[in-house]
Amino acid sequence: MFEQLEKFDQEQKVKKQKKKKKKIIIITTMVLILLIVAATAAFLYFTREQEKPKKKVAKIKIVDMNSKKRPIAVMIDNNVGNEAHAGLQDAYITYEAIVEGGLTRIMAVYKDCDVDLIGPVRSSRHYFLDYALENDALYAHYGWSTFAENDIKKLGVDNLNGMTNAEDVYERNRTIASPHNVFTSTKKIYEGAKENDYDVKSDNWKLLNYSAKKIKLNKEKTKDDGEEVTEEDSAIPANEVTIPYSNSQVRSYTYDSEKEVYLRFMNNKAHIDKTTKEQLNYKNIIIQYVDNNNIDDYGRQDLDTAGSGEGYYITLGYAKKITWTKPSRSDKIYYRFEDGSKVKVNDGNTFIQVQPSSLESTFE
Repeated sequence: MFEQLEKFDQEQKVKKQKKKKKKIIIITTMVLILLIVAATAAFLYFTREQEKPKKKVAKIKIVDMNSKKRPIAVMIDNNVGNEAHAGLQDAYITYEAIVEGGLTRIMAVYKDCDVDLIGPVRSSRHYFLDYALENDALYAHYGWSTFAENDIKKLGVDNLNGMTNAEDVYERNRTIASPHNVFTSTKKIYEGAKENDYDVKSDNWKLLNYSAKKIKLNKEKTKDDGEEVTEEDSAIPANEVTIPYSNSQVRSYTYDSEKEVYLRFMNNKAHIDKTTKEQLNYKNIIIQYVDNNNIDDYGRQDLDTAGSGEGYYITLGYAKKITWTKPSRSDKIYYRFEDGSKVKVNDGNTFIQVQPSSLESTFE
């Protein structure tokens, strides 16, 4: 009887051990399955994250913001026809200001581009130096007024004058009447700069605040990638812009809503590039009102470029009032909206119309 009881106890013990072992196997298996599932899920998650395309950071296209190549500023003759200019479309910033006789002169600023034909090139006027300096640009011109000659020396402007230190930089087109027949290229200007031991690199060239995202001046609220892109308050429609300089000289622009640029006109005639035969167009227009006055019997002008004043920023069919501040002739200019916020401009070329403050621009 005792033997039977002992045998029964052993059998029960073996059964318990088998049960326990089976339980351990089941638990271990479940843990392994859970670990495999977790590892697989983690693998798939991180694989998918790696496969997701990284969000691209928008880059400015009009100019290489990381490049240290020094800009060049070229004085352009504007006492010519509407189809006489070469290379203006390639400038990323262009200035126009009044000169003697109610005429105007243009200064085109280039950077990080190769332009084979620029011109016709004309002589310097001293107030254009202020705009070359704010871009830290090499200053290219053919001749100068006495005022410009004195100020170039006084302000230490790195200049390339076709009549003195840079004859090889310029070439005359003998099929065009002098003095409206001088042309150059970006390559020749940089070569001339090296020959004159001028620095062709710059850490101080940046002037305008560009936005890779579209800047709209109208009150309509829109979204772009979830972010506000609208500059609010006092914007006015500007599909047609008229900018008078004198009784004989008027500049105007018509907004092309399809291409989102302004087509340029001089005295109501389309301003056409000499080489491409296409009408000049601009993404941004800045009007800067500046006081001017005669300084000699020839009617040469002086402009109050340093100080402060008012103006307009125009883009995408709208215009908005701004103020400008330039602490000194060699300092950079700062543009702000009336609420004090800094002006950001759309990624594209900009025409800065330095207009006499006695005259008014109109918008339609």
